Amino acid sequence: MNILNDIPELIKANVISQETADKIQSYYQSKGSNSGNRLLIVFGILGAILFGLGIILILAHNWDDLSRITKTNLAFIPLVAAQILCGFVLFMKRDSVAWRESTTVFLFFAVGTCISLISQIYNIPGNMSSFLMTWMLLCIPLIYIMKSSVTSLFCLIGITLYACETQYWNSYTDSFPYTYWILLLILLPHYYLLNKKNPESNFVNFHNWLIPISVIITLGTITKENGDLMYIAYMSLFGLLYLTGNSKFFHDAKLQSNSFKILGTLGTMVLLFMLSFNWFWDELKEDDFLIRYIIFSPEFIFSVIIISAAIVFLFMAIKRKPFYIYPLEIVFIIFIGIFIIGIYSTIAVVLINILIFIIGLLTMRNGVKVNRLGILNFGLIIIMTLVICRFFDTDLSFILRGFLFLLVGVGFFVANLIMLKKRKSIKK
Repeated sequence: MNILNDIPELIKANVISQETADKIQSYYQSKGSNSGNRLLIVFGILGAILFGLGIILILAHNWDDLSRITKTNLAFIPLVAAQILCGFVLFMKRDSVAWRESTTVFLFFAVGTCISLISQIYNIPGNMSSFLMTWMLLCIPLIYIMKSSVTSLFCLIGITLYACETQYWNSYTDSFPYTYWILLLILLPHYYLLNKKNPESNFVNFHNWLIPISVIITLGTITKENGDLMYIAYMSLFGLLYLTGNSKFFHDAKLQSNSFKILGTLGTMVLLFMLSFNWFWDELKEDDFLIRYIIFSPEFIFSVIIISAAIVFLFMAIKRKPFYIYPLEIVFIIFIGIFIIGIYSTIAVVLINILIFIIGLLTMRNGVKVNRLGILNFGLIIIMTLVICRFFDTDLSFILRGFLFLLVGVGFFVANLIMLKKRKSIKK
């Protein structure tokens, strides 16, 4: 059924006025126009990528037969062409998102291609990390000059690969990827302005997912001599992500777009379940923690920075809703205390299990309170997962284990039944 076809009939039946009909038609026309624009942007970007790849393949086919001067000229031709196109767009097509994005993507890959070809032609020494860093440094200004969100996404991927190449994949280097964090801070203003301008756009949604994933991946690159402290750093990071997802910035965002809340929740729970086993706490007790060395380590410094940021967001959350705090918002603070206890006693593993159980119960309570089956069942899943973990980790008899599974199963059934009856009573 097309509502536009029914408008004349609705006007005739005095269901809507002519003014309302005009507004409805205008709305659906703009909606169709936006859909067309999105398709144009997507195909423009894909066209630019394919065009660039086509040029590379054509050149690669006859590359060995060309002279050095010819190779050099060919390396710069796509770069010059892309710059001319971007200049044309800046002066003539500044308001066209499709033109801006496609030409900037073409220039982005032209820069990378030119760098790699010149290095190969003149045998300039280097490695993958230096290549990626040079490429990103040259292309990040394009994000603000051309207002290109796709280039911002590519640069995020590029600096993440640089950090991984520097620390994870290159076992012969002991360097620290400070540059990643500096470049990430340079990219964030574009993301902020993009979110303020159009928070429901696909570009914002992609940034919402890519930024926290990039930080989660890269945080581990700071690990040196005090790897145990990274559990505090990661727990605080997940707490910060969750608090960010609950902030005013994402107040009106749909759940699938609120990657900060999703990743914060999943990261916190996965880390807690990992630490609900004895292995970590047994190893932690055996480690010597020399405070005079720890406080100068990058793990400690980054942990303090992340904890401080999370505490600021926590105070903002308390100020906004002083009479209610979500359990996952304060887990990172509780975990710091449990971690300190774990240095001296294995009772920390018991406290972690109790913490997980309380989170599950409070999540179920919150689900009942707001009448959301999804939240209720998430709390039940937390408790069920805890029971499964203890099934493989304890010496309980099979009868007691079976009884625990039956108890959780009955809990699922009863909780959902109560919720459904509550919904029916509300409807009546």
